[in-house]
Amino acid sequence: MQSKIKNQIEELVEAQVISTKVAINIENYYKSKKVDSPNRLFTVFAVLGSTLVGLGVVLILAHNWDHFSKSIKTGFAFAPLIIGQFFVGYSILKKKSVTWKEASGVFLFFAVGASLALISQIYNIPGNFSSYMLTWVLLCTPLIYLLKSNALAILHIVFATNYACAFGYFDGNQTPWIYLLLVTVLMPYYYKLLKVSKAHNITSIFNWLLPLSAVIVLGAFVEKNGEYGFLMYVVLFGLLYNIGKIPFFNNQKLRRNGYLILGSLGTIYMLLLTSFEWLWQDILTHDFVFGTQEFYVSIVLFLITITVLIYSFSKKWVKNFNLFQFVFIIFTAIFFVGLLGNFISIILINILILALGIIAIKIGADKFHFGILNYGLLIITALVVCRFFDTNMSFVIRGILFVSVGVGFFLTNYLMLKRQKNKA
Repeated sequence: MQSKIKNQIEELVEAQVISTKVAINIENYYKSKKVDSPNRLFTVFAVLGSTLVGLGVVLILAHNWDHFSKSIKTGFAFAPLIIGQFFVGYSILKKKSVTWKEASGVFLFFAVGASLALISQIYNIPGNFSSYMLTWVLLCTPLIYLLKSNALAILHIVFATNYACAFGYFDGNQTPWIYLLLVTVLMPYYYKLLKVSKAHNITSIFNWLLPLSAVIVLGAFVEKNGEYGFLMYVVLFGLLYNIGKIPFFNNQKLRRNGYLILGSLGTIYMLLLTSFEWLWQDILTHDFVFGTQEFYVSIVLFLITITVLIYSFSKKWVKNFNLFQFVFIIFTAIFFVGLLGNFISIILINILILALGIIAIKIGADKFHFGILNYGLLIITALVVCRFFDTNMSFVIRGILFVSVGVGFFLTNYLMLKRQKNKA
C-alpha cells in the first residue's frame, strides 16, 4: 500500500474521523487490491522484452542464413512458432498471470510473421507485402480472444492499418474491403473494454487508435474520383465528432476522447483546405460522375453519421446547439453547390470556419476551459493566415487583422481569467 494513503489513514484515526477498526479494514482492502492487480510496469517490460527477443532471433538467423541448408532453414523457420505456441499453451493451461499471457502472445505474434516470411523466402512462394500482412493478421486474430491480450489487440489494429495502406496505396491501388472485416472482428473485444475498463489507460489508447486508423485508411477507398475524397473525410470527421459527443465518451477527460479531438481537428483542417480558390478550380476541371465507388462510400458514411446524430437527439444527449455536430451536413450541401460555381462555396466555407471559431470560444467561455477558448481563437487565426496568402488585401489591412487577432487573444483570456476569479 502506498505510504501516502497509509499516512492519510493514520491522520484520520488521530483526528477521530474514523475508528481503528475501519482503518484496519481500509488497509486490508488496499493490500488485497494491490495483490490482485497485475504489475503494469512489469507487464509493459515483459511485452517489450518479448518483442526484442523475437526481433533478435530473426536478426541472428538472418545474419547466418546463407550458410544453412534448406532443411535446417525450414527447422529454424518453424522453431520460433513452436516455442511461441508452447509458452502460450503453458500460460493458458496453468492459468498464468496477465503478464505471462501478454508476453507469450506478443512473442507468438512476431513468431508467426517471421515463420511466414522465412517459409516464403525458402520455397520462393510468390506474393506481395499486403497479402503477407493480411495472412499474418488473420492467423493471429484468434489469439486476442484466446489470451484476452490488450497488446495483441493493439498490434491487430496497427498491422490491419498497415495492410490496408499497403493494399490501397501501393499494391495496385485496390480497395481494402477486408480491412472493414478486420476492424469488425475486434469490435466485441473493444466493447468489452468500454464496458469493464472505461476509465483505464488501455481503453483510452483504443479510443485514439481506432479513429486514427480509420482516418489513415479512408483515402484507400478513393478509386478514381479523388474529388469525392474531400467530402468523404469531412463526413468521417463529422461521424467521429458525433461519436465523441455521446455522453459515454464526452463525460470522460478530454485527452481520453480521441473521437472528439480527431473529429474537431480534422473538420477544421478539411474546411481550411477547401477554403482556397485554387482547390475548387482544380476540382471543377474534373467531370463528376454519380454512382461511383467514392459516391456510395460518401453516402454510406453520411447515413451512418446522420443516424448517430438522430439517435443522440432521441436520447436527448444534444442539449445545446453545437455547430460542429452539423458541419458534415452543411459541407455536403456546400460541396454540391460548389460544383455549379466555386465562388459561392468559398464564401460559405469561410463563413462556416469563422462561425466554428466563435462557437468554440463560446463553449470554452461557458465551461471556463482555457484550452477550448484558445482553440476557437486559433481557428480564427488560422483562417486569417490562410486568407493572407490567397487574397489581394494590402499589407496595412493584413497587419490590422493580425493585430486584432492578437488583441483578441489577450482580451479574451484576460476577461476569462477575471471572470473565473470573481466566480471563485
